Amino acid sequence: MFLLDASLAQSIVDRAMEILHTNVNVMDERGLIIASGERSRIGSRHEGALLVLAQGRAVEIDEVLAGRLHDARPGINLPLRAEGRVVGVVGLSGTPAAIGQHAELVRMAAETMLEQAGLMQVLARDLRLREELVLQLIGVAPATPALEDWARRLQVDLGLPRVAVLIEIDASALPADAVLAEQQRLQALLATPDADLLWAAVSLRELVVLLPLPSGSPAVEGGGDPGRLRARLESLRVRLSGDGALRLRLALGGHFAGSEGLQRSWQSARATLRVGRRRQPAADLHCYAELTLAVLLAGLAEGWRADELQRPLQRLAAHDRDGLLRRTLTTWFAHDMKTAAAAQALHVHRNTLDYRLRRIADITGLDLARLDDCLLLFIGLELNEADF
Repeated sequence: MFLLDASLAQSIVDRAMEILHTNVNVMDERGLIIASGERSRIGSRHEGALLVLAQGRAVEIDEVLAGRLHDARPGINLPLRAEGRVVGVVGLSGTPAAIGQHAELVRMAAETMLEQAGLMQVLARDLRLREELVLQLIGVAPATPALEDWARRLQVDLGLPRVAVLIEIDASALPADAVLAEQQRLQALLATPDADLLWAAVSLRELVVLLPLPSGSPAVEGGGDPGRLRARLESLRVRLSGDGALRLRLALGGHFAGSEGLQRSWQSARATLRVGRRRQPAADLHCYAELTLAVLLAGLAEGWRADELQRPLQRLAAHDRDGLLRRTLTTWFAHDMKTAAAAQALHVHRNTLDYRLRRIADITGLDLARLDDCLLLFIGLELNEADF
């Protein structure tokens, strides 16, 4: 329901008085003056406005009638309508015969301003609802029974496959107002031109975008096609970066089916950003599809299982003061355990690499020819890579 507030009412008064050489008052639906060219009258009850509100029509007050009313002056008072009802009154001071030709024009201009303000209120309300809808879909806010009703009202297709994108504003050394200004810039860009794009601010430095996926695409049916998704994400990153002075990092979550699919997509996007920031600190774009194993393993980083998985590396660290053997093992895994490629990357002879791998096996008590033992070392490296 539209409400006439004092700020909007004063704008009506100021605009009218720029043209007319007479005082203008605006009263609310209780008959109280909420804006006036004579500020001392604000807050007082306007008898003429009460007559307009009671009769639902314009009321002229001449000298005789003004004398009968409390604190009244000659003039014309007209109803202001919005959304099909009277929401207030606009009054012009002066002899009715002299100001009559202007009164209707002032009323029409005022109602135009009310209509514009009402539209802005609706847009702002719908924007808040869309943000709340997104936060509920990703599980940040508790879901309400009205979720589907909200979606229908906002013309949001909940059946359209979507994937979560986390946008992080890299602004740890900047004041909050600068970060807020950047977030507002991003929100303005996200609001146009893609009507199917859903987004919401999650924190001062984080926004989530629910990126729609075409129905029937490989990304929907198999959760794949990372190249196509990466290209779309890069296009979004370029559009949002623009002339922004702050660095943006984007992380694309996975696509998951089911009622909790978007919650999992959001969780995977957050985990992807954490892993991607650690493994590729210079990159601004990270995709779950490219870091799936590392992201999934990151969930094992706590508890007794993590302790057991990292025990072989702890034994290795006790005999590897300069970290040479650890770097060798990491490079070997990075090249899919291919000796020639790993040796070339390490700038050593294959025999040197073989010797180091034997040393690693002796120290850890693991057999690098067994897949299970290799997995123990690989997972251990993934879990505590951030510490080295």
